[in-house]
Amino acid sequence: MSDEVARPETVSAHDAVQEYAALQPDLRVPTEQFIALVTSLLDDAGINYVSVTGRAKSVASFAAKATRLLDGEPVYSDPMTEITDQVGVRVVTYLHGDVDAVAGLLSDQFSVLDDRDMGRETARQGRFGYSSRHLLVAVDPVKGVPAAYETLKGRSASVQVRTILQHAWAEFEHDVRYKGTIPEEHVPDLDRRFTLAAGLLELADREFSEIRDTLQATMGGQRLTIDEDDPRISASDLATFLAGHFQDAGWSRTDHYAWISGLLLELGITSLDELSGLLSSIDLEGINARMGYRYPAGAVRRLDDALLAVYGSRYLALHGNAHREVALRTRLEKVRAV
Repeated sequence: MSDEVARPETVSAHDAVQEYAALQPDLRVPTEQFIALVTSLLDDAGINYVSVTGRAKSVASFAAKATRLLDGEPVYSDPMTEITDQVGVRVVTYLHGDVDAVAGLLSDQFSVLDDRDMGRETARQGRFGYSSRHLLVAVDPVKGVPAAYETLKGRSASVQVRTILQHAWAEFEHDVRYKGTIPEEHVPDLDRRFTLAAGLLELADREFSEIRDTLQATMGGQRLTIDEDDPRISASDLATFLAGHFQDAGWSRTDHYAWISGLLLELGITSLDELSGLLSSIDLEGINARMGYRYPAGAVRRLDDALLAVYGSRYLALHGNAHREVALRTRLEKVRAV
């Protein structure tokens, strides 16, 4: 017989809150690990993002959810198993297309237990309002995770993915509705104003995407200035160059351009002419085919794979790659596969 004790069909909210209060301190470490793992995956993929944050659900927040009623009946019969956002991670991106890229990456790297596009659900109702992608993920038993994250096996995390404009709307809306009492006579007008703001922000998201696409299509022909006092290729010049060279790639995080410029310096590449000559000698289409990107890899990731294909073990040994040598070895096998 199994020693496991079956949970009762219905667990009182009081008992669930007491159980969660005892468990909650132990969730802080796995929460930090999920944040670190998601950040590492995004950085390795070269997907542009604003921030990755997270939290272990507070006892007060759990209690508020566990005691929720619908038509006089508890919403959750077993809050400890049915409230799935006990570990929460939030990824904020710049543009809506990046939301899809992040969701695609998470689907590729984790087992996705649930995936709800709240913005799409709102749109199907013919409305504007809350917009965010909600995924419930767990470590895939086949793909696994790096050794540093082995303790996450058997755990799940709720991951919210939204643009920075969607995030601003959601945070302000939450602050207004849940941290203040709204007089009943003002509720209709308030709802209308929030709806109007949501529609304007959706339009702004689209315009920002158009701006990005236009810039990417035109940045390649710009003349660049050179700083004689710094041997590195500047991050801004490198961003402009890569946007022209990898026109089908997305933008990368600003700090990643500076980081890979340092790797280029370690390789002795100190000018865009040298870099252009190197890339012209590489079968970039072949690298793309072998890597089989399942999401829009950013320009820095594309350059990273090109350098890995050319320099191999020398690239692995660079000081700036010491923190990711294991991951690079796996990619090297893939990028050089025949």
